[in-house]
Amino acid sequence: MIPITTVKFGPEEEREVLEVLRSGSIAQGPKVAQLEAEFARMHGVPHAIAVNNGTTALVAALQALDLQPGDEVVTSPFTFVATLNAILEAGATATFADIRFDDFNVDPESLAAAIGPKTKVLLPVHLYGQMADMGAISALAEQNGLRILEDAAQSHGATYDGRSAGSYGLGTFSLYATKNLTTGEGGIITTNDDAIADKLRVMRNQGMRARYVYEMAGHNYRLTDLQAALGLPQLARYESIVAARKRNAARLSEGLSDVPGVVVPQELPGRSHVWHQYTIRVTEEARVSRDAFVEALSAEGIGAGVYYPRLLWDYDAYRDHPRVLRREAPVAEQVAAQVISLPVHNALSDDDLSAIVAAVSKVAGA
Repeated sequence: MIPITTVKFGPEEEREVLEVLRSGSIAQGPKVAQLEAEFARMHGVPHAIAVNNGTTALVAALQALDLQPGDEVVTSPFTFVATLNAILEAGATATFADIRFDDFNVDPESLAAAIGPKTKVLLPVHLYGQMADMGAISALAEQNGLRILEDAAQSHGATYDGRSAGSYGLGTFSLYATKNLTTGEGGIITTNDDAIADKLRVMRNQGMRARYVYEMAGHNYRLTDLQAALGLPQLARYESIVAARKRNAARLSEGLSDVPGVVVPQELPGRSHVWHQYTIRVTEEARVSRDAFVEALSAEGIGAGVYYPRLLWDYDAYRDHPRVLRREAPVAEQVAAQVISLPVHNALSDDDLSAIVAAVSKVAGA
């Protein structure tokens, strides 16, 4: 089976982890500070604040904006549930904009229509490794006096017109085990705002700046040096990690672009896709349904995933939730019924890529 994702560490990670273990101090310390500094530099921002996971990053970023009951956050309905859970945990109300077929991200026109008198934050999700249309979204935020929070959990190092994800206001990243850059569990918040960065650092440390001097009701959101040690070597070679994913994505698109019933993903002009996922759409021209397609790929030895099979509001936990305001999203509904993500990770061989292309072509009936 060719897995949808794989995690491999080398001698550099082993050395960093052993250094922390032998130091006898594994809590937040110098390795976390180094990870923050290098991550901030990579994304062209003055501040990166490490926390214990990507969901925490979203929650803390929203809490730092001092949202009040009734305040609305507009986001995509086609994303991992952490985006919605964070909005609800921060005490805000979630409403939604439809997405586009070409990048799977929020459609600025639909986003504009979703803005109302209670809207405080625009929360675009940079899905699968490609940024949303941040030029249009930034203009909307400026015109309406709104804050931007980028959910860049899957888009470390992605750019829009040369500007990095996480640099438009507040940005949040996941360092979960399957991400392009991983510490097993972990998250990072980026910001250009000195005051918000300071607030987040105090918040993540139980509201303390100095020991037992509490400035706010805080949390334990800290990352450990042991986790940061895993991430540092990957940051150093991140360009090569992404370059391999780009090559693999190009090879897949070359082999699959003419397969009937399969729509390959695009890297849009002016954007740098980091290919966290390579996600095709299976249309009615394919010989089998999407779900049958996934089963058939598995039988051919190809691991595939459906990210994500339903829209956020289409679950019992949220369907009648008073702070989940459903809106029409016909593109998102269609996309959720069609998407399949194929292996694109940097551990794939040429033979693996050929096998993926052959299997998809066979299942599609090409």
